[in-house]
Amino acid sequence: MNDTRTCLVTGATGYVGGRLAPRLLDRGHRVRALARTPSKLADAPWTADPRAEVVQGDLSDRDSLVAAFAGVDVVYHLVHSMSTDADFATEERRSAENVVAAAQECGVSRIVYLGGLHPEGTELSEHLASRAEVGDILIESPVETVALQAGTLIGSGSASFELIRHLTERLPAMTTPRWVSNKIQPIAVCDAMHYLVEAATAEVPSSRTWDIGGPDVLEYGDMMRIYAQVAGLRPRTMVVLPFLTPSVASRWVRFVTPIRGKIARPLIESLECDAVCRNRDIDSIIPRPPGGLTPYSRAVAETLNRAERGAAAATWAKAAADVPASEPIPTDPDWAGEEVFETSTTTVENGSADEIWDSLERRGQVVGEKRPEFLRVQVSEDSRGNGFIEYALRDLGGDSPRTEVTTTCRFFPHGIVGLAYWRLGGPFRALGVPSADPFH
Repeated sequence: MNDTRTCLVTGATGYVGGRLAPRLLDRGHRVRALARTPSKLADAPWTADPRAEVVQGDLSDRDSLVAAFAGVDVVYHLVHSMSTDADFATEERRSAENVVAAAQECGVSRIVYLGGLHPEGTELSEHLASRAEVGDILIESPVETVALQAGTLIGSGSASFELIRHLTERLPAMTTPRWVSNKIQPIAVCDAMHYLVEAATAEVPSSRTWDIGGPDVLEYGDMMRIYAQVAGLRPRTMVVLPFLTPSVASRWVRFVTPIRGKIARPLIESLECDAVCRNRDIDSIIPRPPGGLTPYSRAVAETLNRAERGAAAATWAKAAADVPASEPIPTDPDWAGEEVFETSTTTVENGSADEIWDSLERRGQVVGEKRPEFLRVQVSEDSRGNGFIEYALRDLGGDSPRTEVTTTCRFFPHGIVGLAYWRLGGPFRALGVPSADPFH
């Protein structure tokens, strides 16, 4: 049996779609990426694969979907609104109906949908209820549907994880709503990718939902405490105030984190109920990832190791199938990822690149791959944060060896102490005070 499929990925510039497309290619499938603005994917290396193509389309425009779905075997429906507009549920419903109609017209054999974990018989938030309704529309359609339901995805760029990251990093002590005691079954984004990729060809008895989750069931407060432990922060103190409403909580989140209110409120409202797998039926159609499911603490550590390496800003190279899905990519929101402060200067030095390299190498501990034109030096590591200096060398040639040296200073603060140290220490760094400069 030929397991190769032509897969169309909606939301290909989004958090899940941007990571899924290259992994489907790596699995041997053909990929058609649907985007309202295809130019956002212009620099993604995987689009150069002859089995990949990017097409323009909008879920609200049925005709554009019919054109895009032609010749497609599997459609991945990954677009969700995070709007607080009153009619967002209507738009979600209409989009799902358009996907079904276009899939039927074009003879698509399967729809794969990613929704949210939620309990039965409980009043859901508007956004969770809308996602559940979309799943129902797809499942009840004539097109075979694999509807995966996941809780919090753990990885850089995941809105749910970024809420945990920013609250924990910035608040050593916090007042919290009662949902801090609700049960969550998070899943590492690499494991979620495994299930999504395999869903293209998994044999299923019928259209239905399948819960996916990691090995740990935790209270939301535990997730923040474990994050603090893994990140090397002081233990976090939480005081539960039952009268804190989602509206008040979302305003507080907007005040203390870079996450915008229109995203924060739906996230917070979704925490009003438990998000735990009701069963492990998924194991009957898709084997678990090689090596097993990723524990929450390890998933957090894998997401945070970028700060330990001193890595630069997100690049499309991080979207490759052989790179952990927890790495950031350029289409992630600007509030995603670790807080990092960066400055860069360029100078021209006398001497060959090899001579400059030898001089720079003696200045500190090398982090990462050592190459003649590139060196990253870790210059500080303490309770305030990690400081790195990165040198990029370019030989200018000529009779007398000259080398262009680009020096980038990068500081990853640890929690609120590190943020305060960097932001309040600006005037002192300008005056050259050594204790205020992690690169001194």
